[in-house]
Amino acid sequence: MAKDKSQLLRHIFIDRKIREGMRTGRLANCSSMAKEYEMSPKSFLRDIDYLKHQRDAPIEYDQKRRGYYYTEENYQMPAISISESDLFAVCVAEKVLKQHENTPVYKKLLSVFNKIEQSLPDKISIHPSWVDSRLSVIHDKQTRIDPEIWDIVASALNEQRSIRINYRKPGADNPTSRDVDPYHVVSFQGEWYMTAYCHEKGKILTFAVSRINKAARLNRAFSIPDEFDFEESLRNRFGIFKGDKEYRVKIRFNKECAPYVMEREWHSTQETRENKDGSVTLTLTVNHLYEIKRWILSWGSGAKVLTPKKLAENIRKELSNTLKQY
Repeated sequence: MAKDKSQLLRHIFIDRKIREGMRTGRLANCSSMAKEYEMSPKSFLRDIDYLKHQRDAPIEYDQKRRGYYYTEENYQMPAISISESDLFAVCVAEKVLKQHENTPVYKKLLSVFNKIEQSLPDKISIHPSWVDSRLSVIHDKQTRIDPEIWDIVASALNEQRSIRINYRKPGADNPTSRDVDPYHVVSFQGEWYMTAYCHEKGKILTFAVSRINKAARLNRAFSIPDEFDFEESLRNRFGIFKGDKEYRVKIRFNKECAPYVMEREWHSTQETRENKDGSVTLTLTVNHLYEIKRWILSWGSGAKVLTPKKLAENIRKELSNTLKQY
């Protein structure tokens, strides 16, 4: 997990590590803290010097045990000042955090968040309780992920190790075994997806982590190709899946739907044109038609595909098959 490099959180981290060292007998020093926090030892030396001489922290260095300790065990770091907007942001962040409640990452995120909360001052001039009753975040329902599988995927990402997975594709009767190299993991609409090189197919594919029912680390390291850029690969996607062909999609939305279309950015390539009759034409470039088809269908009769012909035919077929069920 990426560390927040702000000075305040570094000071909180230093305080926690010093107390842990005093409790366990293994004192923390600049090198050990720098390694864990992914910063230079000199940065921590400057922070400790600041805490000692500017904030009057009773920190001393034990030459024999090669680490820092407090000469006053009851010392507490001074409470921080926090503005109303900062406090509001913290409260909203806690609401947003709950979208990961059914996933293994939630407890770890909550632990980090609680440490931030504990650093807030005991007394503040405003009360955050109104946020609980007057602000809500409605989350996408999350799929459930086996914590053991999550940990295997996470460690493989971190250490760049291949894994063997049993993966069940939607509609398949039985799972298939594959060796994959995990490159990236992303959360999208209630599901965690793993972008990985599949040795069986010989290309980069996207796997829903919830559909992995078994995973094992392999004793094989891999390197992520220099040309792989997940953010760049999102450029012409509409959703999570990536195709091999680009399509220029043009959709006309009627007058009733037009305001909703105009008020949001749906895609990085989108172009909108307002028509004289109040309708709106939306044009965008995508490399996969499956997810945009589902999105267009969600607008019902308010949307009509103008191009490409293939997408219009797919939607016509889907609607025809749907009507047969009623």
